[in-house]
Amino acid sequence: MTPSSTLSPTLLAHLRMLDTCSVSNAIERTNVRLRNEGFVHGTARCLLPRLRPSMLGYAVTAVVRTSTQPISGGWYYDQADWWKHFLTVPSPRVMVLQDADDTPALGAFVGAVHASIAAALDCVGCVTNGAVRDLPELEALGFHAFGAGLSPSHAYAHVIEWGAAVEIGGLRILPGDLVHGDLHGVQTIPIDVAHQLPAIVESIDRQERELFAFCRSSDFSADALGELCERMQISPTARGSSRSSDQ
Repeated sequence: MTPSSTLSPTLLAHLRMLDTCSVSNAIERTNVRLRNEGFVHGTARCLLPRLRPSMLGYAVTAVVRTSTQPISGGWYYDQADWWKHFLTVPSPRVMVLQDADDTPALGAFVGAVHASIAAALDCVGCVTNGAVRDLPELEALGFHAFGAGLSPSHAYAHVIEWGAAVEIGGLRILPGDLVHGDLHGVQTIPIDVAHQLPAIVESIDRQERELFAFCRSSDFSADALGELCERMQISPTARGSSRSSDQ
């Protein structure tokens, strides 16, 4: 990923304050990808839903195992090359860890020590189909955690490879992909349309506020609702108003 393909600090800060539902709606308006793509499903739920603002960073990818001993080497703390690899990805960073065990999430790869080291390397959170532990310490650190669940033990947690594409919950993530997450889940933001998203979110928010006000008014009727939705070109089943994630 080249510096020219990264986003400005101002735009990153703006996107970080938006919730994932608002950003997902905006991405849909760009038609840059199919609506059933671009987000994690079935695993990697948000484990620290109170953390604000949203997690946003460029993916540092790795494949890990926890159920079997490493063929060579020791703890993941010993793998200096793994830590140095973080610096090849622009900051802010998000660890994206695919647990390749036959039974993922036996042990927790990310805990207080790993999160502290990663945070020092300007990493703001992790996404994994494996397990996480030490949630109080991670929350105090402000380190986002998305995983399949929890484990009290790290077992034989170790990295087996890094810097290649991984897959979490049906979402293929490449090194340097922009990863966005909050209590609703995790998605990637296409870099090419990222600059359009704040304005689209604002436009959708205005439409939804008008719709909600109409639903609470004495003028509400099914016929008038259809006319309003046709004028707005939105579905009456649209989700709630877009929200800043710090609300």
